Amino acid sequence: SALPVLSPLAMPALVLALLRLFDVKGAILTQNPLTLLFIAVPLTIQTLLCFALGYFVCARALKLDYRDAAPAAMIGASNHFEVAIATAAMLFGLSSGAALATVVGVLIEVPLMLALVRVCQKTEPWFGAKAGETSPAEAPVP
Repeated sequence: SALPVLSPLAMPALVLALLRLFDVKGAILTQNPLTLLFIAVPLTIQTLLCFALGYFVCARALKLDYRDAAPAAMIGASNHFEVAIATAAMLFGLSSGAALATVVGVLIEVPLMLALVRVCQKTEPWFGAKAGETSPAEAPVP
């Protein structure tokens, strides 16, 4: 199988593709900041809505505990831009609008997901601890 040979190359290849995309699309983004907004605003709204819905459903409807609800909501809100970048580059080329959207997506998703992690951390007390459990913050360090 080629997987053992190719797996170590996956992350460096993704980083190189990102650098090339930023190189190709950087001028468009700096010369046309409105294009950035046209892509960024809907992506932000979609990510926030998916997170809020996922977090609420996990906590209230499914009654998951914090350790399950927070990651589930984060995964549900993620746009998986690493896959989108590879797909856009292979199907449409680096100069396409799809590639531009993935570049903006990465720029938006990373700080947004970090902010949502903070939301999860702040709302952990909403879940309460089950009998005999400690929160990750209270767990002893090995």
